[in-house]
Parts: sequence; C-alpha cells; structure tokens
Amino acid sequence: MGHREDLLEGAKRCLLEKGFVRTTARDIVKESGTNLASIGYHYGSKDALLAQAYVSLVEDMSGAFAGDAGAGTEAAPGSVERFQEVWSNVIATMRDPGSFWRLSAEIVVMGDQLPEVRDHLAQAQREGSRGFVALLTGAREEDIPEDVVDTLGAFYTVLMTGLISLWTFDPKSAPSAEQLTEGLRRVIAGATGNS
Repeated sequence: MGHREDLLEGAKRCLLEKGFVRTTARDIVKESGTNLASIGYHYGSKDALLAQAYVSLVEDMSGAFAGDAGAGTEAAPGSVERFQEVWSNVIATMRDPGSFWRLSAEIVVMGDQLPEVRDHLAQAQREGSRGFVALLTGAREEDIPEDVVDTLGAFYTVLMTGLISLWTFDPKSAPSAEQLTEGLRRVIAGATGNS
C-alpha cells in the first residue's frame, strides 16, 4: 500500500478506537506509519481524511446488509419479506460488539461543527440512500432516479438513523426486524384502508 491507503486504513482504526473528536493527526500518523505532511498532501486535512475513513467504514459495512454474498436477500425485490431480511441483516451488525454505530451517532451529533466534513458526508449519505433503494428493490444503483433517492431513499435513511440512535442508546428496547416489518404492514394497511 502507498501512503494514501496507509493513512486511510490507519484513520479507520483510529476512528473505531477513539472516535472522531478524540482522534488526532498524530494518532493517525502513528497508526499508519506515515508522516504528518502526507495527511495534507493526500487528503487536505485531518478532518477530510477522517470523513473519508468513515465513508469507507460504511462501505465496508454495506456488504453485511445484503447478507453473506447476498444470501440474506432471497425474497422478491420490493417485497415486505425483502424488507424484513435486509433490516434483519442491518440489525445484526448493530448487535455485534464494537464502536462503529457509536461512531455514527457521534458524527451525526457533531455535523454542524464541521461544515466541510458535513458536506462530504451528506453526499455520501445520499449515495447510501441510493444503495438502500437498490438493495431493497433489486434495481441497479445507476438506474435509480433522483426523485426515488429523495423519497424512498430518504425514508430508508431516516429509518437507519433512528435505528442507530435506538441501538446506541438502549439496545434492549430497540426494535427487531420483525417489529419494523409489522409496523410497515400496519402503515400499509392504514394507508390502503385494509386495516
């Protein structure tokens, strides 16, 4: 690996160990075996590097949302059963010990303190919304129109953000995929008059 990749991997480890606020440039340099100047050269700033490292962690996690090699998404695309399978996989990642979801909660809270990082993460979040739509509907990401990202994608992102909050704050009372699916069924029944 080159310095750019070493920095990214070192920053990812630092984020998981210390969080965004407590990670220093020196921590990243020590963890990556690089030097301080390489942060500015490759990423512009420590915060930009940490934002990219966080996005990379999210991308690493997205494979788990589909299940092992997609085996967890065997139900028909767009179906309520697919909804339950995907959210079951998402929740399984929240049950694992570790600090990734705590890190996500920290980043949400501090977004207004780092506008340049917030803008970068907002774009990444939009692409994450597109990815959720693809995963749940079976569509290819590049075929998903912007209005679908703005509506259905936003719905899934709000659901994800709420789950992160609940699982970080009180995992014992956080909903299961079955409970979320039953809630969705009730929304559908109420909206269609089939209650």
